[in-house]
Amino acid sequence: MDIRRITSPAPVVRAGHLFDDPPRPSATERFLASEGHHLLIAYVNDEPAGMVTGVEMTHPDKGTEMFLYELGVDAGFQGQGIGRALVTALAGVARQRGCYGMWVVTSADNTAALSTYRGAGGVAEEGQTVLVWTFEEPEPTS
Repeated sequence: MDIRRITSPAPVVRAGHLFDDPPRPSATERFLASEGHHLLIAYVNDEPAGMVTGVEMTHPDKGTEMFLYELGVDAGFQGQGIGRALVTALAGVARQRGCYGMWVVTSADNTAALSTYRGAGGVAEEGQTVLVWTFEEPEPTS
């Protein structure tokens, strides 16, 4: 397995099946151009097998931490440690960038994700609740 930091859109398009939805060209370019946004893809025999995205978040009284935004592993490669390796690699990027920690949100019943995150050193923080705001999707910009 080879984990690569992605800085151009072509590998994202090639690994589009790893995302929830097909990557949008303008959003991909904006993500990759943004300082503090990170996309890692794991390759097995030069085939995209998994991906993880992270976003650095800075707060005046806390410093900078890494938000693990999304992790995806191709069904044919699950159970082989690829997700754990990607999470560990993103944690390494966070350390190199001076982040004081990393965090992720997942469903309490997502046993595969919980196992992956715990296997990579994550610890559940009890008593947390996630609240969301959903806005209408803006018109695509080109």
